[in-house]
Amino acid sequence: MTLYPKLITDALASVRYPGSGKDIIAAEMLEDDLRIDGMKVSFSLIFDKQTDPFLKSVVKAAEAAIHTYVDKAVEVTINVKTRQTARPEVGKLLPEVKNIIAVSSGKGGVGKSTVAANLAVALAAQGYEVGLLDTDIFGPSVPKMFCMEHERIFAEEVGGRQLLIPALKYGVKILSIGFFVNPNQATLWRGGMASNTLKQLIADTKWGSLDYLILDTPPGTSDIHLTLLQTLAITGAVIVSTPQQVALADARKGIDMYRNEQVGVPLLGMVENMAWFTPAELPDNRYYIFGKAGVQSLCEELGVPLLAQIPLVQSICESGDEGEPAALRADTVTGQAFRHLAQRVVEATERRNAELPKTEIVNVKKQ
Repeated sequence: MTLYPKLITDALASVRYPGSGKDIIAAEMLEDDLRIDGMKVSFSLIFDKQTDPFLKSVVKAAEAAIHTYVDKAVEVTINVKTRQTARPEVGKLLPEVKNIIAVSSGKGGVGKSTVAANLAVALAAQGYEVGLLDTDIFGPSVPKMFCMEHERIFAEEVGGRQLLIPALKYGVKILSIGFFVNPNQATLWRGGMASNTLKQLIADTKWGSLDYLILDTPPGTSDIHLTLLQTLAITGAVIVSTPQQVALADARKGIDMYRNEQVGVPLLGMVENMAWFTPAELPDNRYYIFGKAGVQSLCEELGVPLLAQIPLVQSICESGDEGEPAALRADTVTGQAFRHLAQRVVEATERRNAELPKTEIVNVKKQ
């Protein structure tokens, strides 16, 4: 029997791709590399991505079609190609990002997202290239803080991959799951789905060259933190807490998570948020409504640097609600405090990079 190309393509036209209902010839899935050598046939099938759920079944169906409609004696070799370039493997993600800073807290309600957002803005104001990734999949707050709740994110093809383009505001590249979900509805996802979504936000985004990528992490310790530690080599962590004892008790757990021997992420320091209350009409007065210098005492006990003390003033809440972070205003007490924090973070990061080796991606198993 003599084989010829149309005999093969006619057989392959009987195979349908379940994703579109079209046959694989009409769907242009056959690469232009069909080769025939006696009773040997080789060709490539093109799929959109390597994780295509129908890939294996279509390849088997293509081989079976040639054996059925051509000859059982044909030796078939099928190569698989993808239109989209594979995602870089873990360990090679974000090669143009110099420093990755995780902003964390032991419990919710201590102003961690406020600190992360203002830190990012303050760093950008000092001339650094900055990105801010909201990793709180279940309770994203960054869109609200930047008045971007209706922001729409688009993708573009870069090097054979479809990459998300972060939003840009106040000189900061911003990305949050909040850009993709209804802000008025709860995100009811299992841990695995949330972790996979986070990996997409990290790896399938065009972050470009950054001096600092700030991670606004969820409160406490969770699967999300584990995913971050197993996906990115985090340069250092900043722990946010208020002065009261209940917050400090949870802050200890956050510190322990990063200091754990299985993790080993350096602590750049702590931020005491809501350190004191200063009323607008009495700008020189300080009222320690949550306790005095609680974070400072914890830092001294654990040998952790105190990076900044941020006062509680009405303007912080107002600026966050209005989408204009306090760090934009260098002429205010809070604006100065956040810019001071940014400078301290830069100094701590440079010292950490000079004295310690690069952080390794964590290899831990969930218990």
